[in-house]
Amino acid sequence: MNRRVVITGCGVVSPVGSKVDTFWESLVNGKCGIDVIKKFDTTGLKVTVAGEVLDFDPLEYIKKNEIRKTDLFTQYALGAAIQAMDDSGVLDHVDPTRLGVYMGSGIGGIHTFETECEKMATKGPSRISPHFIPMMISNIAAGTIAIRYNAQGPCLPIVTACATGTNSIGEAFRAIKHGYADAIITGGTEASITPLAIAGFTNCMALTTTDDPTQACIPFDKRRNGFVMGEGAGAIILEDLELALKRGAKIYAEVVGYGHTCDAYHITAPHPDANGGARAITQALAEAQELGVILEDSQIYVNAHGTSTPLNDKSETLAIKKAMGDNISRTLVSSTKSMTGHMLGAAGAVEAIASILALRDGVVPPTIGYSEPDPECDLDYVPNVKRVIKSDLAISVSLGFGGHNGCLAFRKFGE
Repeated sequence: MNRRVVITGCGVVSPVGSKVDTFWESLVNGKCGIDVIKKFDTTGLKVTVAGEVLDFDPLEYIKKNEIRKTDLFTQYALGAAIQAMDDSGVLDHVDPTRLGVYMGSGIGGIHTFETECEKMATKGPSRISPHFIPMMISNIAAGTIAIRYNAQGPCLPIVTACATGTNSIGEAFRAIKHGYADAIITGGTEASITPLAIAGFTNCMALTTTDDPTQACIPFDKRRNGFVMGEGAGAIILEDLELALKRGAKIYAEVVGYGHTCDAYHITAPHPDANGGARAITQALAEAQELGVILEDSQIYVNAHGTSTPLNDKSETLAIKKAMGDNISRTLVSSTKSMTGHMLGAAGAVEAIASILALRDGVVPPTIGYSEPDPECDLDYVPNVKRVIKSDLAISVSLGFGGHNGCLAFRKFGE
């Protein structure tokens, strides 16, 4: 069985807006969601900037008495999933046993973990919350969404660090394509802007120590020196094309390819030859071509992983060049992380939505903060100002700690 799979709903919680329209308007206008950290005192920390979500109200999605039993990463996931399901309208048209949830998180409930560790140290084990474990575990966002929608089909919380959101969507795509479900709520979520997480990422030399928010996240720029932590969630509804057409659904785009490889090289650094990333992109493009996509027909938009780290941006540039080959001259690349920061497990999902909306509107969001070219990063990164394009194909790339490489390919929908 090889069914076509389409996107019929989107939901976003992000540092540049916690509704899809606000998020997209911010991206195309180059609005930066990175600022000094406001949620806690950063005294003693080397890193003082992040992409925080500041406009999210959990009461829009969760009953008041349930909020204290739910970690922030699950609240974000519910917010995005509810938006996407409301947008899609699929719920009354799918058998519950054929509705799935693939919602991942790179880290899970670290807010809860820190709070309960502090209690343990200061008040003893008797004060630990009975909700500690179910609030903390990484699968609970997927489980909570499944309970909310009585989704009794496959439920799989992917954990591949920074590639989580991309792998979640890709594996959901395969599940529908090969007949294991008819619709899946999929994406990624993260809420790890906490003192412990900031200190940990700082000490493994991953985060920038630049204290100017406008210059902290500058993907592909020669001055880049580390990523900026972001947070939030992205959710999309994937659906069997036949079901979507039968019920007259609004269709954003079609998923036409997915690639997934591993560098098998280093726990944090990408392989310098970039072959793993290139193979993931090549796999997604090959699957797209099997579905009739002609790469030479139009410009290609690549929403890059683009973390603003010295090694990632150089390696990813090489991977894109290797995979695109002669098509590189028609390829536009941008990193929306320049505006959102790196949303870790949510990044791939939010960036997939940016790719889908770029196709819908014919507009590529810019890479902001870009001013000093790097000879080793020599592609068209759409610097600072959005670009109008004529494109039927967009791909979204994610590269995670542990060597995980993921790539999704989307095309404009045409029956």
